[in-house]
Amino acid sequence: MKHSQLVAIIKRLEAMTESTDNEVQVRRFEKDGVEKCTVTFDNTTETFELTESDSKQSYQFDNIDIVAMEIYDLIQ
Repeated sequence: MKHSQLVAIIKRLEAMTESTDNEVQVRRFEKDGVEKCTVTFDNTTETFELTESDSKQSYQFDNIDIVAMEIYDLIQ
């Protein structure tokens, strides 16, 4: 059975939220070596910001599940 990509995405996002410092956490998400988006997490506001690499569009989320689904859609 193939491992879920969604679980792997959520684990990376959770690691961002568990950081003990107050610095903004940043992660890049790629498919086949091509960056599809970057995600930042601001611990002070507890919000994620997803920026699509192609269009440079940014979206803000306060729900980890919604961010994970957006990332999953971008890398599929």
